Amino acid sequence: MLDNLKKYKVILASNSPRRKELLSGLGIDYEVRTLPDVDESYPDTLQGGDIPLYIAREKAAAYRELMQADELMITADTIVWLNGRVLGKPRDREDALQMLRDLSGCTHEVYTGVCLTTTGWQRSFSAQTEVRFARLTEEEITWYVDRYRPMDKAGAYGVQEWIGFVGVEYISGSYFNIMGLPVQRLYRELKSVE
Repeated sequence: MLDNLKKYKVILASNSPRRKELLSGLGIDYEVRTLPDVDESYPDTLQGGDIPLYIAREKAAAYRELMQADELMITADTIVWLNGRVLGKPRDREDALQMLRDLSGCTHEVYTGVCLTTTGWQRSFSAQTEVRFARLTEEEITWYVDRYRPMDKAGAYGVQEWIGFVGVEYISGSYFNIMGLPVQRLYRELKSVE
């Protein structure tokens, strides 16, 4: 599948183990390339899905002048959006605990922005998934944070981990988007690359 990509060396610009796992699931040969300290700030006027889309494009811009003509770079960013505010990666244990308290019993959105870049063109898109959490006890929240240490995850949770098993009541949209890469949409986009 995706024979149209044979003319490209596909690069995933992410150290996320979940993104690596999901991209591997598409059967694509790729290599991982990361730069230290890529700026992930964004204008405070952006809302919802515009935020990770902006960051994915900014990540691509950081790599673009280092790219070769035969390379196709995939950059992505994921946020959790709750009541008009971003829950990014927690700063520390207390921040993670508070994020999960805030998510408990509520519905939130997960947005991922993805950017496909070559030296000649660029395409980007975002995906949205709605997630409803059951009411979680303080004991459940503390146990999860202390056992799984979700400091590298937007919203301080991994849907594929224990907290997803016991906490997620409802999902509308791509499950894989919650993990950090909307692979079905990415596959469609890659399939249309010329």
